[in-house]
Amino acid sequence: MDSDRLLQYTFSLYSDDQDYYDDDFASDDDDRDLEENRVNSTNEKTFLLLKEDDLVQRQEKDITNVTTVLSVPRDSACMLLVRYNWDVIRLHEAWFQDEAKVRGSVGLLEVDPTVKFPQTDGKIVDCGICFDSVRKCDTATCGCDHSFCKMCWKAYVSTAVNDGPGCLTLRCPEPSCDAAVGPDMINELATVTERKRYDLFCLRTYVESSNKIKWCPGPGCDYAVEFDDDFEIGSYDVSCFCKHGFCWKCMEDAHRPLDCETVGKWVLKNNAEAENTNWILAYTKPCPKCKRSIEKNNGCMHMTCRQPCGYEFCWLCLGPYRGHDGRACNAYTKEGGGVPEAERKRELAKKAIERYTHYYERWAANEKSRKQALSDLHKIETVDLMTLSLNYCQPETRLQFIIDAWLQIVECRRVLKWTYTYGYYIPKTEEAKRMFFEYLQGEAESGLERLHLCAEKELQTYIMNEDDDASEEHFNSFRVKLSDLTTVTRSYFENLVRALENGLSDVDSHEAQTKDGAGLDQDAAGGSSSNVRGRSRSGQASDGSKRMRMTTRRPMNDIQRHAAWMAGESSSNDQLDD
Repeated sequence: MDSDRLLQYTFSLYSDDQDYYDDDFASDDDDRDLEENRVNSTNEKTFLLLKEDDLVQRQEKDITNVTTVLSVPRDSACMLLVRYNWDVIRLHEAWFQDEAKVRGSVGLLEVDPTVKFPQTDGKIVDCGICFDSVRKCDTATCGCDHSFCKMCWKAYVSTAVNDGPGCLTLRCPEPSCDAAVGPDMINELATVTERKRYDLFCLRTYVESSNKIKWCPGPGCDYAVEFDDDFEIGSYDVSCFCKHGFCWKCMEDAHRPLDCETVGKWVLKNNAEAENTNWILAYTKPCPKCKRSIEKNNGCMHMTCRQPCGYEFCWLCLGPYRGHDGRACNAYTKEGGGVPEAERKRELAKKAIERYTHYYERWAANEKSRKQALSDLHKIETVDLMTLSLNYCQPETRLQFIIDAWLQIVECRRVLKWTYTYGYYIPKTEEAKRMFFEYLQGEAESGLERLHLCAEKELQTYIMNEDDDASEEHFNSFRVKLSDLTTVTRSYFENLVRALENGLSDVDSHEAQTKDGAGLDQDAAGGSSSNVRGRSRSGQASDGSKRMRMTTRRPMNDIQRHAAWMAGESSSNDQLDD
């Protein structure tokens, strides 16, 4: 790919970074879309975690319903429900409207079950698959006229079950026959392992056909989640018993306070090949002759393109190196003095990749820390709690504060991870929101680091129990400290999430009040009174002092921060310099 095409390709993929760094490419519509993506509702959702036994009970209830209403055997009811995606009402309507049509679509024959497996008939028949001559009692049929020996049937059923969920709609081996192979035949012809696999496929169709139930995507997790809501607004984050958090709507990792669309854009950006392309654009230059991208890997500026091109040029000015004495490219080019378009785009690409790297590194670091915290939590639950219980003669129920602290750490790491994605998509034009966001994020992150340090480092002192500082009295003090830090950190992040879900509306309301105040001052300035003008200047000074207070506050301790955040206010309004 030559340099010009590389530039065009990269900037077509990096529209977000272009909008941020180059106003020429910016769009008001894009900014409005990003604003709508960041706004989310705070409505709480309800969900129910279902074990396999719970799902089987619900499944059996539907099968019993159909068996009773339609007067069909259980195996037939199961096949009918699979065909109609476990929608009992739709099945009833279709059945009573045209029973023959429903039977034909499923392949359900109205025959006596004993016909499928004749027990006493000693008549000799030929198998339709292997063509061996066998007794009639050693054959089986779907209720149609096509008999096959049980050995061929077992191989046929085994292959279908091992191939996947298609075995639920298995038909007669005769290609021209549509008779269905039901669960009764599977139970008779399949092995124990194959029967369990068949039942699992049937259970999966029950879950995957539902609009309100989904499997937990956690590794090795067998739980399903039923989400009871209107599926229109709000957060869809779910926390399973396996401690895996995910979004019920998009099935990505839990991402409150971000919406699914923004998360999808971020995940796509992380996986896109455009990142490699942008790096090539930012840190290589095209050969002036053949246009191939070249990376500088030695100290001097004398570059030689790879054969067969072999062109020699200066890395700085891209001019021919023959006759180049170092003075041809040392002069500074003023703005508007003919900077090449490719060089301008290269600088934009460098800024874009630096900005993306800043947010991605912190996003990835918090995700890594969250996974490590989950691992530490598992060790504490399985090993360390018992050790602490023996060291300090306390039941494990009294040590729940440690589990609560680590669960809070895991949740806060998840939230903090996604706040960096939120920050990445704040438009350049909304500088006030960015500053307010970074302040809230910084306060919350500082509180989390204090909690994490206490739970990780100080806890080990009491687990090891090797020095005088690990006495029972000190341990009780540690209990109070860790519990307080957990409460304070939870308060920080609840306020952070609330602010982001509201789209940082406090900034918008403040700007609106500022504009309204400015308009009133201008109306009042129409008079000739010097006192009115004095009040206007005083108002301006007051606004300026407010801005100064926001940036020149005195540090607050944990208790002061906690009190301010519990009141639902920004701690920047407390302990301010006059």
